[in-house]
Amino acid sequence: MDYNIEVYKEDITRRLSPFRLHHSFCVADCARALSEVYGWDPEKAYVAGILHDVLKEQPEEEALAFFAARGIALTPVEKAAPKLWHAMAGAAYIEEVYGLPADIVTAVRWHTTGRAHMSLAEKILFTADFISADRDYPGVDDMRARARQSLELAMEEGLRFTIFELSERRRAIHPDTLAAYNEILLGGNNDA
Repeated sequence: MDYNIEVYKEDITRRLSPFRLHHSFCVADCARALSEVYGWDPEKAYVAGILHDVLKEQPEEEALAFFAARGIALTPVEKAAPKLWHAMAGAAYIEEVYGLPADIVTAVRWHTTGRAHMSLAEKILFTADFISADRDYPGVDDMRARARQSLELAMEEGLRFTIFELSERRRAIHPDTLAAYNEILLGGNNDA
């Protein structure tokens, strides 16, 4: 498949703030680098990174209308967490508008929550979003070191961080996040 990266870049440039645009380019570069280490197609990884936040700054009312028009039902946890909506909407959008292949679409879909039985593409984008060059939170260097050892080590830390942060803020934790964390902790799906 030919990927029209310039069209994708134009799309996100229209939709995203300069901060989010820079983040998207950093994630794309990181996803490509991780794919070269772990064996996913680097061009697909770059496309997934470019488009992973394509609808991140969409107003909530527009996101809800987008879901309703496509029959996408939100769970109670998802309804309470608009921060997760962009992954669901973005995956539907890139499939519908660009006809991108399933591995790119699912990587975008699961880059925020994770899930059990994640594919290599999903793990790469999930990890790239945590460790891209623009990230500077306490512990990011440890996350980057973990990613050089294995995606699962990095994901375990990222999922633990997410679960801790949400519980500290007394927010619901998506069941898929817990499933991903438990699977990695218990040693499942380490070679998908």
